[in-house]
Amino acid sequence: MDTPKISKLLRLMKLLTGNVSRTIDQLAGELGVASRTVYRYIDTIREAGFVVNKLYGNVYAMGKVVRGLSDFNRLIYFTEEEAYITARLIEGIDNNNVLKRDLQRKLASVYDCTSIANYIDNQANAANIEALSDAIKHKKQVVLKGYASAHSDETRDRVVEPFSFTANMIDVWAYDVEKADCRVFKVMRIHSVEATETPWAFEDKHEVKKPDVFRMTGSPVEKVVLQLNTRTKSLLVEEFPLAEKDLKRENGKWFLRTTIHSLEGAGRFVIGLAADIKIVEGEKLRKYILDYQKTHIAKL
Repeated sequence: MDTPKISKLLRLMKLLTGNVSRTIDQLAGELGVASRTVYRYIDTIREAGFVVNKLYGNVYAMGKVVRGLSDFNRLIYFTEEEAYITARLIEGIDNNNVLKRDLQRKLASVYDCTSIANYIDNQANAANIEALSDAIKHKKQVVLKGYASAHSDETRDRVVEPFSFTANMIDVWAYDVEKADCRVFKVMRIHSVEATETPWAFEDKHEVKKPDVFRMTGSPVEKVVLQLNTRTKSLLVEEFPLAEKDLKRENGKWFLRTTIHSLEGAGRFVIGLAADIKIVEGEKLRKYILDYQKTHIAKL
């Protein structure tokens, strides 16, 4: 099989395992081929032993294997942060190395820039992931039984509308009916998933929110500007690689200009290195840290 065809097959498999449903014509447009060619590719994928289901009309999707993972489910897919680190590592290879261009080309042929992994890394979560997947497919509400929240430090049931998984199915995006907001729930913190016959009631509010550089999700809280020294800048990039895109050196000092989605994520970092960081802009962040000092640090 020629290389261009293999690249298009891999690209098609990625599209078919994504969270966005596409028609055959849309898939053809993404791949730059005729619609009849997409049907031939689907037949090829099926002949290789993979499951491709017809959802409705001319919309198809790869079947998700929960038990007895296939080899394809073990392929490496990248989160945005992983893709960024991988790209930087490849860039560091000497330009005279003949493999460098091949690596860049192969990654680009399969991934746009980021992707999610539709495989299950932790088999202990298989039953919960299967139940959540079924709820997403049939657009049903579920009860997350005994969900242990790290934020509220309490364990209780949550009624949610699950609608999308994050990388490696570690987390699930769901609309929290009680909180009236979209949130990320960690699969490993769910004791069990109780299916219901209640259909989604808030589909128009379902939204996957991009995390900030501190890996916190939610609605934007505020724009902040942090002044860092060289040591702190290095520690920031080591712990949060995506922060490098928002860093700029000015007059011998480093400045992080970014929008945060949670005071907790940025707050933890600033508190841990308070002697080396200056909050230039970010009144909510400054107040959060001062309140934290009065409430928690003072007790020590």
